[in-house]
Amino acid sequence: MVAARPRIVITYCTQCQWLLRAGWMAQELLSTFGADIGEVALVPGTGGVFSITCDGTPIWDRKHDGGFPDAAELKRRVRDLAWPSRELGHSDRKKDVGVEE
Repeated sequence: MVAARPRIVITYCTQCQWLLRAGWMAQELLSTFGADIGEVALVPGTGGVFSITCDGTPIWDRKHDGGFPDAAELKRRVRDLAWPSRELGHSDRKKDVGVEE
């Protein structure tokens, strides 16, 4: 279960120079969720790591999920875990709208 004000941890590789990417993603989350987030922590790592957790639950892992999330996908994943009924406005639009299967 996610706390009322979740803690987001973004672990990034210092060798790969991913601090700016991690900082941008932290900014996107704080801009969208504001005071509903308790903390966004940036944790330096090595070895190509780029992972994001919400109260210890994995949200994204570069090696597992393939690359990096775009801002909308990251916000959806955090929202789905922390506040499932919350609307995200334009970020909630499906990428496959209008595509028939």
